[in-house]
Amino acid sequence: MRKTTTRTTAARPGTKRAAKRKTQTHRAARPKTSVRATSARKASVRKTSARNTSARKISTKRISTHGNGLEAFDGTLVLVGAGKMGSAMLEGWLARGLDPKRVVVLDPQPGNAVRALARHGLSLNPKHLPQAVAALVIAVKPQAAADILPSLAPMLTPKTLALSIMAGKPLRFLAQALLRDAALVRAMPNTPAAIGRGITVAVPGPDVTVRQRKLATELLAATGSVEWVTDEALMDAVTAVSGSGPAYVFLLAEALAEAGVRAGLPAALAARIARETVSGSGELLRQSPLDAAELRRNVTSPGGTTAAALAVLMAKDGLPTLMEAAVAAATRRSRELAG
Repeated sequence: MRKTTTRTTAARPGTKRAAKRKTQTHRAARPKTSVRATSARKASVRKTSARNTSARKISTKRISTHGNGLEAFDGTLVLVGAGKMGSAMLEGWLARGLDPKRVVVLDPQPGNAVRALARHGLSLNPKHLPQAVAALVIAVKPQAAADILPSLAPMLTPKTLALSIMAGKPLRFLAQALLRDAALVRAMPNTPAAIGRGITVAVPGPDVTVRQRKLATELLAATGSVEWVTDEALMDAVTAVSGSGPAYVFLLAEALAEAGVRAGLPAALAARIARETVSGSGELLRQSPLDAAELRRNVTSPGGTTAAALAVLMAKDGLPTLMEAAVAAATRRSRELAG
């Protein structure tokens, strides 16, 4: 019987096999080093980007969502008050193409995001106020308006658009407090403006031109939809419905979660279900061509669980009656605050 010997041929330096193995080893090792380096670079980029998220969003690269948007704006825009609503508007303006170099922000305590924008050319709290500005947006708290507005007068001319988003302050108050003639617009936004999903209702003063109204629409549309009314008396009801309305919706989510807990659901699960149900239903209402009543009927099967619940909610002293009383109370309070 022939003895079979298995020979193992070692790769010797200089042979083709050795060269091949060397090449394969080099190729196999290279991705590991590359992946680590790439990951490190990506982590560095993420870390750097996270420092100024708002500044990155509002870069000098112009993005317009409505034709030329605010890219064609060639004057000076002054924002007085850079709180939550003012900052949301500012972010929207710059995203729609407004050049930061045309913006002046006046705020005694600006947030970090607004401070960061100064590096992109925005003027923050300059020593000398600009003269003859094209637009002045007033976003201060209503209770501080009487002290602040007179100091803004040197910036105004009859061609200046003065746009106020202060709750409860009518056009006559603006005209008296600003001390100079300007084209006045009173507007009422709501808090979903912070995510670009708000709705603002505006009323123009008698001296607002077509061009100024178009500019006001562009400025307000940066945070959502815009509607106009011609009767300022309607602004009290607007305040009660859209201005205060988000609180009603949040209360609905809160009450729905609490009712779920009483029905036996764990609190965390009930809160998640209520949140997603309310937000998902709102998105369906926004996207559907059907009105709210028809969408409600589509959910309601005769003799089903929804019908049983609606029999309680739509009773004589139920949700419609409560909502009517709530809006009426908010409307009255708005009139009282207006004076």
